[in-house]
Amino acid sequence: MPPTVFEYGDPRRRLLDVLRCPLCGDGLQASAGALRCGRRHTFDIARQGYVSLLTGDMRAGSADTGPMVGARDAFLGAGHYAPLARAVAEAAARRCGAGGTVLDAGAGTGYYLASVLDAAPDAVGLGLDASKFALRRAARAHPRAAAAVWDVWRDLPVRSASTDVLLNVFAPRNGPEFRRVLRPGGALVVVTPTPRHLGELRGAAGLLAVDAAKEERLARTLDAHFEVEDAGARELEYGLRLTPHEANDLVSMGPSARHVDPEDLVRRIAAMGSTVETTASFALAVYRPR
Repeated sequence: MPPTVFEYGDPRRRLLDVLRCPLCGDGLQASAGALRCGRRHTFDIARQGYVSLLTGDMRAGSADTGPMVGARDAFLGAGHYAPLARAVAEAAARRCGAGGTVLDAGAGTGYYLASVLDAAPDAVGLGLDASKFALRRAARAHPRAAAAVWDVWRDLPVRSASTDVLLNVFAPRNGPEFRRVLRPGGALVVVTPTPRHLGELRGAAGLLAVDAAKEERLARTLDAHFEVEDAGARELEYGLRLTPHEANDLVSMGPSARHVDPEDLVRRIAAMGSTVETTASFALAVYRPR
């Protein structure tokens, strides 16, 4: 039987050199199904494999629900965002190399982290997310990936200058902390939707529009700490042909799920016909620490 997470013989044990106690900042060691620091702060490892590091209250509505995660798992598993996963893996893997450490801040189900680890031999990855439902999948997304419950807006439970590549795909951005945990010469890979993303579906289904000021906010968040690589920014755009059920999963896995009535959504999508065509449009940028 292969070793479980953080046991001797498991490559993810190397992540103990990356993690730090969120209460006191000390290093963590694995023992008897938990992580513990020298001051005896203890964090249980769930039977699904993720560790709960978050203490205290979490912001209301910040974690994806079980139905949202189920919809995301189904939609991503069908391969609709595979071109994006390949682009993220290519950008991250060539900046990480063998034996590196990848941190995914807002990892969700671990879909993009797993793609990067497939492309980066011997690298290990840590996914942070506020949703225990997502982390149940992220903890098993790849043999070299571990997962922990965390709110990305808080100081990260990660040692300074310990990470080679940091992924941030459709997730909150904590510029000062991202800069702190990256090694000198490390890379931050950020993916955001463009204003054209799902434009046809948004109009027909009455969804939230992509915020036109999103890029400006991204710049404000990161500019003091990072600079964009000259060759690191690109857009990826392609058409999607979905069944009504797949279109429903696509809407239900994202923030619009909190603002639409499920029954009304089914009716609106059904009115679009047996095939729902829409545009997937993403901006991918690579940043280096200043």
